[in-house]
Amino acid sequence: MSIAMNPGTAPTARAQDHSSMTDSSVTPIKVLIAEDDENARSLITDLLTTLGHTIVAEVSTGRDAFERAKDVAPDVVLLDVHMPDGSGIEAAELITQSIPGVAVVLFSGDQTLTLTDRDVAATAAIAFLPKPAPPRVLDSTIRLAATRAKELLAARKDAESAKQALENRKTIERAKGILMRRTGSSEQEAYRILQRTSQDRSVPMVEIAKAVLASEPTAEAKSKT
Repeated sequence: MSIAMNPGTAPTARAQDHSSMTDSSVTPIKVLIAEDDENARSLITDLLTTLGHTIVAEVSTGRDAFERAKDVAPDVVLLDVHMPDGSGIEAAELITQSIPGVAVVLFSGDQTLTLTDRDVAATAAIAFLPKPAPPRVLDSTIRLAATRAKELLAARKDAESAKQALENRKTIERAKGILMRRTGSSEQEAYRILQRTSQDRSVPMVEIAKAVLASEPTAEAKSKT
C-alpha cells in the first residue's frame, strides 16, 4: 500500500530535530514494523531508531508479521491495517491470541478508516494512529502501549493465579472432608494430616489432596459393593 508522505513531515527530514528525544536511561522498546510500502517502512524504521527504539523485524505482510512476532518476541507490533495478503486486523487478532504480552498498535494512511467494536475487541489494539504520525506522538504511543501490554499480562497472570489458588483450596477442603469421615478426626486434625504428608513427601499439599480424592471409591464402585 503506497502512502505519499509530506516532505515537511517525513520522519527522515525531522529525525535530526528529534535526536535530543533519545534518552539513554530509558529502556528501548523492541518494535516489529509491518508495512507493505518499502519507502514508508524505511522512514518509520529510521525514525524509531533515532528515538531510541530497537527494530527487531521489518515485514511487508500480515502473515509475516504474525510469524516473525512468534520468533522475535517484540514489545510492540506496529501494524498497518491494510496489507496485501489481507487485513492487518486479522494479523493483529492472531498476534493478540497467540503471543501474550505483545502490544499491537494499528496505523493507517486512510483518514476515513474507522474500527468497528468487533475489530477493537478482537485485536485488543492499544492504539490506532494516523500515518504519518508526529514523531512525539509515535514515540509516546509505542512506550505507553508496551507498558500497558505488560500491565495487562501481569493482571491476567494474577487472575489466573487467584483462580488456581481457589481451585486448590476447594480440593484441599474436599480431601479434608474425606479424611474426617475415614479417620473420625476433626477438621484441624485432617488438615494437619495433609500438611505433614506434604512435608514428608516434599510435594505441594494440593497434590496430596488430589491423591486422597483419587483414592475415594466412585459412586459406581460403591454401588457394586
